[in-house]
Amino acid sequence: MALPKEVLARRNLIAWIVTVIAVIFVPMFVGGLTNELLANVGLFVLMGLGLNIVVGYAGLLDLGYVAFFAVGAYTTAVLTSTESPYWMPELTLNFLRPEGWIVVGAVILVGSIAGILVGTPVIRLRGDYLAIVTLGFGEIVRILFLSDWLSPYFGGAQGITNIPSAEIGPVVIPGTNSQAIFYLLAVFSGIAIYVSWRLQHSRLGRAWSALREDEDVAEAMGINTTAIKLTAFVTGAIFASLAGMIFAAKVGAIFPISFRLLISIVILVVVIVGGMGSITGVIVGAVVLIGVLGGPTQPGLLQEFGQFKLLIYGALLVVMMLKRPEGLWPSLRRQRELHHDELRQDAWLTGDPGQDTAEVDA
Repeated sequence: MALPKEVLARRNLIAWIVTVIAVIFVPMFVGGLTNELLANVGLFVLMGLGLNIVVGYAGLLDLGYVAFFAVGAYTTAVLTSTESPYWMPELTLNFLRPEGWIVVGAVILVGSIAGILVGTPVIRLRGDYLAIVTLGFGEIVRILFLSDWLSPYFGGAQGITNIPSAEIGPVVIPGTNSQAIFYLLAVFSGIAIYVSWRLQHSRLGRAWSALREDEDVAEAMGINTTAIKLTAFVTGAIFASLAGMIFAAKVGAIFPISFRLLISIVILVVVIVGGMGSITGVIVGAVVLIGVLGGPTQPGLLQEFGQFKLLIYGALLVVMMLKRPEGLWPSLRRQRELHHDELRQDAWLTGDPGQDTAEVDA
């Protein structure tokens, strides 16, 4: 049954308070393996927030999202690794020094360019055609990084090693320090959450919503669908590129095999299971899937079911589509789309005719 807007608002507030408290204190009282699990969850939250903009807000099915993750990781490696032909000794990923933010700026810039490159050819495509083209883009990027033709620049199948760890002033954050990596990811995810929330409730967010509902009607209303599609791709690409940057600094070496299609699928499942268009839903989806079941190569709490992980992913997705298509923690807009009759009935019973048209998204 659909929930009233006051209940949803109170539920979301409580959820955010509990989440913030958990993010701050839980890593202090758990062991290294649990912190590693939390870091993996944080990584997929950051990527999920980016894909949520593309799929959840704008309604554009992107199956090659891992390409932007790879672009961010390789940009970081090329600029900071001693094995790179473009290595600059003065550049380090130090977040309290200007050179660190030069690396961050370069990752954002290259990620934006990648978003434009993939967005431009597909702006006239819809539905399945859009999904197929983005799927091809994701594979093209991986194959290019793998190719012998570009191996002098990106290492080919050998990848790029000796990527320095992230730093905060004089403090080095090695990849083995999962607790510090988690806090770093929490900061970037917090920024991404704020940006997502502001965009969702902005004029651009409303344009994305109109695009998702009906592109023809959006064009008839005077919305520049080409521009807002590109904006969605670029914004999502930036989030994934930043996740790739932290991933590269964490593992210290990257290889083309690390950026398989399966990662795109898992991120999409995180968004769908959590609730498309819902910021809170992305977090819930990442905790349930990555934290409990584990990522494509990362262990979860249920490690004994690791060999059946993909089977469980598929079964869970089918069950969600049949029983709860709005996701575990949907936005009110998504809930209204799928339970419109229930909301109208609730509004009639409570005497609140505006309940079924209210906008309270999370």
